[in-house]
Amino acid sequence: MEPLQPWTLGPRGRRWFDALLVLSLSGLALFHWAVGEPLNAVVSLSQILPLWWRRTHASLVFGVVATLSAAQVLVLGLHDPIIGQVAFPIAAYSVGRWGGRWARPVSLVVTLCACLVAGWAWSSWAVPDERLSSMVAPALSCAGMAVSAWALGVAGGQRDRFVRSLVDRAEQARAMAERDVALAAQDERARIAREMHDVVAHGLSVIVVQADGARYAAAQDPAVAVRTLGTIADTGRASLTEMRRLLGLLRTEESGVRPQPRLDDVPHLVEEAEAAGMTIEVSLPQEWPLVPDGVGLAAYRVVQEALTNVRKHAGPQARVTLGVTVDDAVRIRVTDDGRGAAGGGHGAHGSTGAGTGHGLVGMRERVAVHDGSMSAGPAVGGGWTVSARIPL
Repeated sequence: MEPLQPWTLGPRGRRWFDALLVLSLSGLALFHWAVGEPLNAVVSLSQILPLWWRRTHASLVFGVVATLSAAQVLVLGLHDPIIGQVAFPIAAYSVGRWGGRWARPVSLVVTLCACLVAGWAWSSWAVPDERLSSMVAPALSCAGMAVSAWALGVAGGQRDRFVRSLVDRAEQARAMAERDVALAAQDERARIAREMHDVVAHGLSVIVVQADGARYAAAQDPAVAVRTLGTIADTGRASLTEMRRLLGLLRTEESGVRPQPRLDDVPHLVEEAEAAGMTIEVSLPQEWPLVPDGVGLAAYRVVQEALTNVRKHAGPQARVTLGVTVDDAVRIRVTDDGRGAAGGGHGAHGSTGAGTGHGLVGMRERVAVHDGSMSAGPAVGGGWTVSARIPL
């Protein structure tokens, strides 16, 4: 069941509403023309037509309507109301809802001043001694209508901002939930990979023991060797069946992720880095040669950790150069021109390249397992360089 959404007009509905508002008020303003008051009709239309832009330019529209309302007092006076006066409270509502931070209080002050002017003009019929007291009632009625419209606009603007904050928080919660699901899936795949390792290791150990026994028994009793070979075949088939089952759990149609990445998965890391906004220049083999799985995994992790450090520590505008070559060894070089060296190295690496961060320690350990070498430190001219050589 989808959550209830607050009812609001869509973009098309808002355009139709504003068009209907302006057209209906303009039609009423033309009534002045029909009764022989063309100047009243022109002034009314000049106040009404700017309302078309009240959502996108609320402050400017309020300023224009307020100015034209002041001009109305000078040109026509306020002895007889005109249709255009309806535009002022609408403009006050609009600036209260969609106006800028400082436009709202300024518009309130202008509204109160306009109501005082309107009250003074409406009380022009009174004798001079009674005019001040006579303006109170019209000024208050005008202020009550205009200020109420302004307050409704402010309340509507606060509601809009509150709804937007709720939507943003809901999007953040959804993104965090998706991330948690992805992390849970990654943990599950790691668990299945460990189970597969246990299955293969157990099956191979049984096969090796049985094969050694069959070799020694073959000379004395061939029947024992036949039975042992049958056990080896059964164990191998059972291990293969279990391994296929676990691989089936690891396989996903969307990403094709394997239990352990290999050297030819490095382009996938490049795609992820570019999708995250990293500017990266790559030099990779046209065709990936076959290398031992352990070497391929170690090389992949070195590139992965190096690109991760660039994202964390090199700065948002850093440019990265990645080169991977394969001959008698897998050679990796990742260089960035970011601020890592100037800030004391990438994360906890230190400026000397000695490597006290866990990332560099992990990379060095992976490379050292294969009798390789790795170095990391500030690059000439700024930035950071990670290079590794893993012999084949």
